[in-house]
Amino acid sequence: MALPRSEYLSSTWRDGIFDNKVVFCTGGGGTICSAQVRALVHLGANACILGRNVEKTEKMAQSIATARKGAKVIGIGGADVRSIESLEKAVERCVRELGGIDYVIAGAAGNFLSPIAGLSANAFKTVMDIDTLGGRILFISAAFHYTGMPLQTHAAAAKAGVDAIMAGTALEYGPYGITSNVITPGPIAGTEGMARLGDPKSEATGAAQRKNPLGRYGTVKEIADGTVYLFADTGSYVNGEVLVIDGGGWRSTGAFDGEKTYPDYLLDGTFTKKAKL
Repeated sequence: MALPRSEYLSSTWRDGIFDNKVVFCTGGGGTICSAQVRALVHLGANACILGRNVEKTEKMAQSIATARKGAKVIGIGGADVRSIESLEKAVERCVRELGGIDYVIAGAAGNFLSPIAGLSANAFKTVMDIDTLGGRILFISAAFHYTGMPLQTHAAAAKAGVDAIMAGTALEYGPYGITSNVITPGPIAGTEGMARLGDPKSEATGAAQRKNPLGRYGTVKEIADGTVYLFADTGSYVNGEVLVIDGGGWRSTGAFDGEKTYPDYLLDGTFTKKAKL
């Protein structure tokens, strides 16, 4: 499905700035990552996206390819980012069919709402493995660990690990001319993450959006624009940095406030069911 440029990329960027480049993206079938890749493809890149669902990933690859005539986009479904063997096979196919890899977006993620007491060991490990293990390298993180957030301890631990890996990678691969950075999205409208973690009643009245200093949720285009900035010449000397794109929301609260407010939802047993994956 073709999308108008205005939905995933601003008019700021010049066409062709990523000609003959290749982007490799885990989680590329997701709402945010697909917009990032679509923007890069529109501006000249070819791409390889990975996802767990075969049909969804392949369809998304076909859709992204419509962003530019002649674009090549490979969709590899059934990929497990927790498996080094699975990633190696995907990398080999990408290099074989597209000629190399210039940009890497580590965007695969797994998350759900659960208090620490409700987390099984397997549920915690799964989130850590998906979120943490994962030219220029770009990691997709979150702001949970900046202040702490109830029901998100597992995700916060994983994303803190992502930020730490980014920093180490920046130091170790910088001498080879490879940059490593993080983009941290805030609540982004219309995404799978908000469908799972958001509160529809609060969002319907605008109460959830008003908690953000800018009074709204972000858009996938704003995350894609940040990605283009870091991957284009504009980001050539940006290394080891965290670019938070959330309207300043992380500074406003560390608590989840939906239909029930903190700490009521912890004390009344709302989230006591054990998380299972």
